[in-house]
Amino acid sequence: MNPLELRQVGATDVQVTSLGLGGAALGGLFTDVAEATAIETVHAGLELGVKYFDTAPLYGHGKSEMYVGEGLGAAPRDSFVLSSKVGRVLDRVESQGETGIYVGLPPFEAVFDFSRDGILRSIDESLGRLALDRIDIAFIHDPDDHYEQAIGEAFPTLADLRSQGVVRAIGAGMNQWETLARFARDGDFDCFLLAGRYTLLDHSGLDELLPLCEEKRISIMLGGPYNSGILASDLRPGSKYFYQDAPNEVLELARRIQLICDRHGVPLKAAALQFGLAHPAVASTIPGARSPEEVRENFAMVNHPIAPEFWAELKSAELIPEHAPTQTG
Repeated sequence: MNPLELRQVGATDVQVTSLGLGGAALGGLFTDVAEATAIETVHAGLELGVKYFDTAPLYGHGKSEMYVGEGLGAAPRDSFVLSSKVGRVLDRVESQGETGIYVGLPPFEAVFDFSRDGILRSIDESLGRLALDRIDIAFIHDPDDHYEQAIGEAFPTLADLRSQGVVRAIGAGMNQWETLARFARDGDFDCFLLAGRYTLLDHSGLDELLPLCEEKRISIMLGGPYNSGILASDLRPGSKYFYQDAPNEVLELARRIQLICDRHGVPLKAAALQFGLAHPAVASTIPGARSPEEVRENFAMVNHPIAPEFWAELKSAELIPEHAPTQTG
C-alpha cells in the first residue's frame, strides 16, 4: 500500500495521506517523551511526506499540541492537515505529574466541557498551544456520557465554525462505535476518529458503523491501529490492549495471527496497519509514535507488500471476518 496516497475527507476539499501520525504518545502516554524527541518525531513524518497529524488537549494536558505545533511550525501551512479535539478544557492546578495513563504532566486538569463557550475556548486555547493559524479538522472528543449536549450544543458550534471557514471539517473521536453511529444519523459530520474498534483484534465497527459512514460520506480515521500497542509488541504478558494489560485470550488471538504472519513473511505491524486501510470508508490510519524511528517503521509497514493469500488464510482461520475488505493484489 502507498502510505502517501491522498484520500478525501467526506465531501470536503480536505485530503489526508493514508498514513497519518497520532500525537497521544508525544503527550507522555505510558512513557514521557522529551520535547526535542517529540519535535524530531514530527519532523520525521514531514520528511517522509506524511501530511496528516492528529493531537488533542487531553494528550499530555497540552504537551502534545505544543510539541506537534512546534514540529509543524516551519512547514508551509497548506502542506499538512492538522486535527485536534474539543470537549475538554484545561484548568490550571497547583501541581501535576501523573494522571491515569499519562506521565510527566504540566499543572493542568482536563475538564469535560461540551458547551458552546467550552468549544470556543478549547479551539482558541488549542490554537495558542499549537501556534498555528487554524485547525483543519475538529473532533468532539470522548462524549460517551454527554451525547445530548454534544449533539445539541457542541455540534452546532462546530458547524458554525465550519460554515465560517474557521475549521474545514468536523467530526467526533471515540473509543467505541455505537455513539459514532448515533452521531452519523443525527448530525452532518465529515469524519470520525474511531479508536481501536476496527483492527485485527477488534472488528466491532465493521457491520454497522462503517457501512453507515460509506452511505453518508463520512470518512473514518483509524486511531489505535495497534490496539494500544499489543499489535506492535512481542506479545508477551504485559502487552497493552485498550490501555491495560492484555487478557490471556487476547494474547492468544494475537499469537494465532502472528503464526500466519510468520508463514507469509508479513510483519504483524504491517498487517495491523494495512487491514484497516483496505476498507473504503477509511481515509487514514494514525498510529502513534514516540520517536523518528517509529515513524519511519510505520511508513515501511504500510509500504510492505502483502499477498492476497495472507488475508485469505486469516479469513479461513476465522481470525478476521469473511466480509472484511482486504487487498486483492
